[in-house]
Amino acid sequence: MPIRLALVMIVRNEEAKLARCLESASPYMDDIIIVDTGSTDRTKEIAERFGARVFDFAWQDDFAAARNYALDQSVSEWNLVLDADEYIVRFDRQAMDGLLQETKHLGRIEVVSLTSEQEGEGHAKGYITRLLPSQVRFEGRIHEQAVSGLPRVNVPIAVLHDGYLHTDKSARNIPILLAEAAMKPNDAYVNYQLGKEYQGVNDLERACHYFERAFRRLHGRERYAPNAAVQYIYALKDAKRYEAVLSMINLRLSWVQSFPDYHFACGVFYLELVLSDPGRYIAYLPEIEASYLRSIALGETDRYDTVEGTGSYLALYNLAVYYEIFGRTGEALDCLKRAGELGYEKAKARLSALKG
Repeated sequence: MPIRLALVMIVRNEEAKLARCLESASPYMDDIIIVDTGSTDRTKEIAERFGARVFDFAWQDDFAAARNYALDQSVSEWNLVLDADEYIVRFDRQAMDGLLQETKHLGRIEVVSLTSEQEGEGHAKGYITRLLPSQVRFEGRIHEQAVSGLPRVNVPIAVLHDGYLHTDKSARNIPILLAEAAMKPNDAYVNYQLGKEYQGVNDLERACHYFERAFRRLHGRERYAPNAAVQYIYALKDAKRYEAVLSMINLRLSWVQSFPDYHFACGVFYLELVLSDPGRYIAYLPEIEASYLRSIALGETDRYDTVEGTGSYLALYNLAVYYEIFGRTGEALDCLKRAGELGYEKAKARLSALKG
């Protein structure tokens, strides 16, 4: 008997994006379960048009509770959990047929999130546990996590996520996280997520406060630990707390050394540090180049959530700018050429300008 795979979603007022998600996923699914938490638009009508089984659930400011109710409606051996602002861009059916025969693991799908940057759109990539055997459930009021002692493996499913593009969800997320923090004040993950939310609204004082609370409670074994360190560096840098960043870097933490985003963040920091007071910090000038070289040597990663390019074209571009400033034109041209070959249009334009 073939193994069944169900798409399991919770939604509310998603008429603008739900059809896109379901069109991308429905060819691969044996069942579609949609739990609506209070829509007032055409969300449920769109779901039914795709043959989904639609259920209602009263919203309780608890994402895990809603997701677990949705999972309880599934009768399939495997469940794929998506949000309406995500859609499948890659699904290797042949490989998945083999993987679904095994139930001794959880599946981490590739999620590429479009983000708003100063110079346009950015891409953050991570592997998130979303493919679950039937018995697995979530915990956590927000940024919920699948609870299981089973190993987690990357699976050949990729989705694009644009829910945070030109959108601010902090007004929804912060109160839920604060309620979670009141119950779990020493939870590093909750404090990390609060730091990110406050960083997103440029409340650097609160961001640094919660990142520090998270950082002091990390063991380094948590999958998100390197990301917490990187975001803490950026928050401290933006708050001009340069000595605190230096103290953190001087810890020489072993669990960040294989993360290209960490060394990229160090390169960004060292440049700002030197420019802030050249007379005081000029000795750190070589660390700019060294940091970007470490990022490039490590390359792109699938071990952690990462900003695309920190281990390749973004680091190459920043290194090229550094070389250009100090008259090392040949090395600058080489870095720009390599970044351009990776498809970075900004590098191609700068390369043309330098050659012209």
